[in-house]
Amino acid sequence: MSVPRSGPALLAAGLVAAAVCGTAAPASAETFRWAFQGDFQALEPYVLNETHTLGVLGNVFESLVRRDPNLGIEPALAERWEVLDDTTWRFHLRQGVTFHNGNPFTADDVVFSLARAATDGSDMSSRVAAVAEVRKVDDHTVDIVTTAPYPILTSDMTDLYIVDKEWCEEHDAVEPANVKSGEENHATRHANGTGPFMVTERQPDVRTIFVPNPNWWEKATHNITEAIFTPVASDATRVAALLSGEMDLVYPVPLQDAPRVDAAPGVEMLAGPETRTVFLGMDQMRETMLEGSVSDANPFQDIRVREAFFRAIDIEAIRKKIMRGNSYPAAVLIGPQIAGFDESLNDRPAFDPERAQALLAEAGYPDGFETGMDCPNNRYVNDEAICQAVAGMLAKIGVKVNLLAQPKSKFFSKVLAYDTSFYMLGWTPSSLDAHNPLRDLMACRKDGLGKFNLGGYCNPRVDELTMAIQSEIDPETRQAMISEAYRLVKEDWAYIPLHQQTLSWGKKETIDLHQRADNQFELKYVTVR
Repeated sequence: MSVPRSGPALLAAGLVAAAVCGTAAPASAETFRWAFQGDFQALEPYVLNETHTLGVLGNVFESLVRRDPNLGIEPALAERWEVLDDTTWRFHLRQGVTFHNGNPFTADDVVFSLARAATDGSDMSSRVAAVAEVRKVDDHTVDIVTTAPYPILTSDMTDLYIVDKEWCEEHDAVEPANVKSGEENHATRHANGTGPFMVTERQPDVRTIFVPNPNWWEKATHNITEAIFTPVASDATRVAALLSGEMDLVYPVPLQDAPRVDAAPGVEMLAGPETRTVFLGMDQMRETMLEGSVSDANPFQDIRVREAFFRAIDIEAIRKKIMRGNSYPAAVLIGPQIAGFDESLNDRPAFDPERAQALLAEAGYPDGFETGMDCPNNRYVNDEAICQAVAGMLAKIGVKVNLLAQPKSKFFSKVLAYDTSFYMLGWTPSSLDAHNPLRDLMACRKDGLGKFNLGGYCNPRVDELTMAIQSEIDPETRQAMISEAYRLVKEDWAYIPLHQQTLSWGKKETIDLHQRADNQFELKYVTVR
């Protein structure tokens, strides 16, 4: 069975912000400068399964397949592929491709990369959890064998970047360094990909400089000679840099500043719904509380406590006052842009602080309790402000929240080590399919599943459905199982979905680019006029 060159877009018409990139680069060439609220984690492509890090590295590295501007699937390092039987996919690799150091790209690099992604230090191991074997057929052909039928294999591989086997071996980077333990190796600060841009300078938390790859296999349509990325944590400084002309693109633009940016001469706003869902999670695995006042039990193991926390949070107040109307309240961990979304489950339980207090009393905490809370302060739109608001709302039902808001580098190091009782997280399903959050966020934390299930929620029936969904090819049967799984998680009050936030980018009017709904930014679409 032959796989088409471009899969159907998974987003409804109008949900992707309009592309403004041209089809051919003008003769002039320019320096492009952009800023985000925080740095990407490292140059190592397996260090962190996080949208911003993967998005930046997608300018340097490439996968076998990639997303087109409308988020459909299209060929990249694999020119084409076919399904040989229920569990075997054959990928025909692009010939004549070289890594930035001149090494040829071959099947050996694919076999090595997928094995490397499965190692302990990798944060991408869930992407290859369904892979049983990767076989080299010849220098430009590989077979990927899955443990069972896996219809969304290509969707899972869009950010699974291929690295140079020879380079990794030469620089003692056969396995990725583990970000959770603060490890580094040569690949942490050096990059050797096949992508359209190369890194010439890397100063973590200061700046990273990219230049075009003159030997890229695809014809470039941008006109950039140099691209400079600068993390700027301060919202005011980031906006000022755009308005002064120092930056060509900044994001996110604080919601309160968006009208001012849009009205300023020479700049404009780009906005649109994002595929990420921001949510709160609770530690449900430990028998005793990790960070809090209860020493002989873990309140979050009680379903009444979890429901109380959910009902104590006024999502409309967050939407109106903190997000300034620029969010879409959620009832489950995926939004309508994701394949498998069931609108019938998107009825959010009512805000009811009186019921929340009664539930706490029923659970044995009539006076509430204390808990720690982990939150990033430079990752999601108004993340710290949302966490502060949540703390205030919970205080009204007797729960004292000791909030720890940190830059994302410190935040992720803490929570990815499961060192948290109560936390904020945002999740963009990389496959744009409902199975991804089930596998990574909701499945029991065992056997390679639930890697980002930071609170250790576990329901055996959800696990059973997750594995069945992974292999089911009948659309109606698969959707029924997805709906059942998400309904069970909702009934267990396992998480507190908050919202899908709105993309908020500010750019010069002389810059043409494309805004992806998953918030990944691609330099290859940029033209400086």
